[in-house]
Amino acid sequence: MIDLNHLDDLARRLSDLVPPGLRESREELQATFKTALQAGLAKLDLVTREEFEVQRAVLLKTREKLDALEATVRELEGRDSAQG
Repeated sequence: MIDLNHLDDLARRLSDLVPPGLRESREELQATFKTALQAGLAKLDLVTREEFEVQRAVLLKTREKLDALEATVRELEGRDSAQG
């Protein structure tokens, strides 16, 4: 789902923002940031790009079928109106 290298990079960048006086515990802070980021992302209902694209294709195909069915219904209703 999420590339752990991105999380490592983000955790490192966050630890770089810590004031110089607290940097002696930098590795510990970086690990804490990474754990917090992983926990936060785990709570989100995320899907992979591949899953998203599959569902997008299914939705597009469904939309096309719906449009075709609506056109057929309009045509049948038109015929029924002309005969009645």
